Amino acid sequence: MTAPVFVTGPLDGAAVGTTLTLDGPEGRHAVAVRRLRVGEQVVLTDGAGLGAYGAVTAVEGKDRLTVEVAEVRVEPAPLPRITVVQALPKGDRGELAVETMTETGVDAIVPWPAARCVTQWRAERGAKALAKWRSAAREAGKQSRRLRFPEVADAMTTPQVAELLSRATFAAVLHEEGSEPLAAASLPDQGDLVLVVGPEGGVSPEELAVFADAGAGPYRLGPSVLRTSTAGTAAVALLLGRTGRWG
Repeated sequence: MTAPVFVTGPLDGAAVGTTLTLDGPEGRHAVAVRRLRVGEQVVLTDGAGLGAYGAVTAVEGKDRLTVEVAEVRVEPAPLPRITVVQALPKGDRGELAVETMTETGVDAIVPWPAARCVTQWRAERGAKALAKWRSAAREAGKQSRRLRFPEVADAMTTPQVAELLSRATFAAVLHEEGSEPLAAASLPDQGDLVLVVGPEGGVSPEELAVFADAGAGPYRLGPSVLRTSTAGTAAVALLLGRTGRWG
């Protein structure tokens, strides 16, 4: 079994032979939930591409352990970078989308309150929902043994999404009536790939027009229509395979 991953603070000073301390909520999870003991292997990461691999040398109380570093690894930022603009799904399906896209390998996720979204983030509710998305990305990053976790941005309006699309090297809107399959699109091996996943009710004609003006045409995934909470994961997997990141 591969070593469990825990998130710590900056690891700039980590080096082979040094000792690191894990405490707080992550330390409590390691000691009280995972019940790690001296000698067991763990990975500490800052979530920004740096990881310290080593063995537990001491367990103190219920929420603190120390790790002697045996190896330091750097996970470079992958290219091309894949961003998914995810329309807000109903219920907890947003967290499910974030979780599965993170496990698959997405690099950034942008929440989007599309015109046809049943769910809308407002005030305190929006802040709590965004915090849940970010927590889901963090936990899924740990589960999938990533050293570089995806960024979950603040929610963007349709004009802001259009601006993001206009700067992308490749931009697409997943749409069941797209004339071209995403599997046949010409993709760059560098730069930024940005995909828009619409809500349960679909991307509105007005939104499609705005995104088309920004350079993002409609593409279809396949013959079946996926839920908004699963379409992004399927598309990310396709792009990872086609760009060689899964090679």
